[in-house]
Amino acid sequence: MAMALEGIKILDLSRMPPGLFTSMMLGDLGASVLKIDALSGEGDDVAVDRSEAEKRETAFDSLNRNKRGIALNLKNEGGRKVFYRLCETADVILEGFRPGVVERLEVDFATVSKINPRIVYCSISGFGQDGPYRLLPGHDLNYIAVAGALDMFGEPARPPVPPMNLVGDYAGGSLHAVIGIQAALWARQTTGRGQYVDISITDGAAQLLAAHSRAYFRDGFVPDRGGARASARDPDYTTYQTKDGGYITLGCIEPVFWRNLCHEIDREDFIPDQMASGSRRDEIKTFLTELFQTRTKDEWFDRMWKKNIPIAKVNSFREAVEDPQFKHRQMVVEIDDPELGPVKQIGIAIKLSETPGKVRVLGPAFGEHTDAVLSELGYGADEVSALRAVGAVG
Repeated sequence: MAMALEGIKILDLSRMPPGLFTSMMLGDLGASVLKIDALSGEGDDVAVDRSEAEKRETAFDSLNRNKRGIALNLKNEGGRKVFYRLCETADVILEGFRPGVVERLEVDFATVSKINPRIVYCSISGFGQDGPYRLLPGHDLNYIAVAGALDMFGEPARPPVPPMNLVGDYAGGSLHAVIGIQAALWARQTTGRGQYVDISITDGAAQLLAAHSRAYFRDGFVPDRGGARASARDPDYTTYQTKDGGYITLGCIEPVFWRNLCHEIDREDFIPDQMASGSRRDEIKTFLTELFQTRTKDEWFDRMWKKNIPIAKVNSFREAVEDPQFKHRQMVVEIDDPELGPVKQIGIAIKLSETPGKVRVLGPAFGEHTDAVLSELGYGADEVSALRAVGAVG
């Protein structure tokens, strides 16, 4: 069965999760991804006889699945020439360096677009390719702080709570990069030309606040930390601890769901006060806090989930992968490895009815496919040996 991005060739220069996750998603949908491993040329060796631990590490690294790997020294003229030859038939180049690095390496968009005008070149960086912060070093936490997102996470009058690196690296960076790359590929069908895709993790995190920005631009209202409707401020949209020390979540924002909950717990008197403030809101929240501590999270979920009440258990990751919904949606996939046997990884979230994604191969070892790729490019064995001797490839 054909895959959605079959025939699209991607060269991935990235080293960090935002880029690796981007190429993973595109690879899951059928793109041919070649991971360009960094080679300094100073005694680097390709690990051929890897240890069992190294094999397991590679096999379970889902960020590098559906990719082949080649080791190149882009500071070496021979290594760059190999890269340029790869660019001739590539569709997409992906990189995640700080601005200016690819220019110094002579593998930037201006250079490679002369080789292949159809190339789509995507750069993922913390603050983007221009602006006063373009060269400022940073990580996810810094980017979502500048974007105004971090300030919204947590409880009132307490420090912000970092939401891991999900909002910045993966949502602000990777998901925007996937969309930008595919949009550029679609535009190429009309224009016949590639283009540059400038993805700023900070910009992406800011755009995620689109719905929450309305009140500020309309009324000048700045939401307090924990003060937004969707930040567990109200009794109908929050988490509650249960008897077993677990937690359940309620999402009864719409009046019909709030009514269903109130009927189920025999507190119809709460129905008119769903949006209450002050003492009445505190009273309702206190009641629900005490009520949910009378049963386990499984008992509450089993009682309510078929009653048209938005309730869900707060799963640990161990519990999530065993959840029947998780299993039904195939969000855990199993790949057979000839040496390690069954290898489990997270599944593919984008479900396509006609051209579904698939985990075709596990991640490559460092430079695993160097010889094969060079052979495909027309390099003979002696040429490969010469390149390896001067530290151009590994």
